[in-house]
Amino acid sequence: MTARAAHGGELRRVQWRGMGALAERETLRVLRLWKQTLIPQILVAVLFIVVFGIALGERINDIDGVPYEQFIVPGLVLMGVATAAFANNGTSIYQARSDGFIEDPVSSPMTPGQLLSGYLSGGVLRSALIGAGILLAARVFVAFPIENVAITLAALTAAALAFASLGTVVGLYARGWEHQNFVGNILIQPLVFLGGVFYSVDDLSEPWRTLTQFDPIYYLVATTRKGMLGSSGVALGLSMGITLGLAALMLAWAYVSVRRGVGIRT
Repeated sequence: MTARAAHGGELRRVQWRGMGALAERETLRVLRLWKQTLIPQILVAVLFIVVFGIALGERINDIDGVPYEQFIVPGLVLMGVATAAFANNGTSIYQARSDGFIEDPVSSPMTPGQLLSGYLSGGVLRSALIGAGILLAARVFVAFPIENVAITLAALTAAALAFASLGTVVGLYARGWEHQNFVGNILIQPLVFLGGVFYSVDDLSEPWRTLTQFDPIYYLVATTRKGMLGSSGVALGLSMGITLGLAALMLAWAYVSVRRGVGIRT
């Protein structure tokens, strides 16, 4: 019994060391390639703030009592977090499959949950750095409050986990780079731009107003805007519930995919 306990303890230590090593690899990949993984998306968000918020903001009326240049910041932060998390994990997982690297961690004694956690760490770190970078850069051009830090962090963390998990699933199922580009450019980007980042959904006519309410990113943007500016067009309970529910659903999908060995085991 003692020998079994000792063996079990050693196995757990090996599993946690393996997860730590995998997480270290994924995070170092983000940090070492910062010119590719961080700077471009921060610059794009800053350009949106300058062009739409500063240049056009004076010509656009306040939205829900908020100056337009402030109104767009939460959506741009959410957009940066979501797209970065998806792109990071989709690219990392597919490249690991293509290069054969993924066989090493998969054949280790790590559990599916530990494997998933290790791979998610890179996407979550990248999205966190991009979100922070956009906020800091936006401060240079726009003065805006963060009314509720807890709600803001909850919304952005849920978005990072949801889209890093979705990226993991796409990376596992993808048969080529074009599959990731399709999901990112044809599915996620339109949903982001139609999710109320640059406008109030209340200003839309039907049927676009109703259709927007079926866009899950609309609720992520609303939750982030509620946390940062203190107001949004959606009740907090509804938007937060959908935000957390989306994160849980994507995490469960990624976990089941890793556990089944999708794209890993033949």
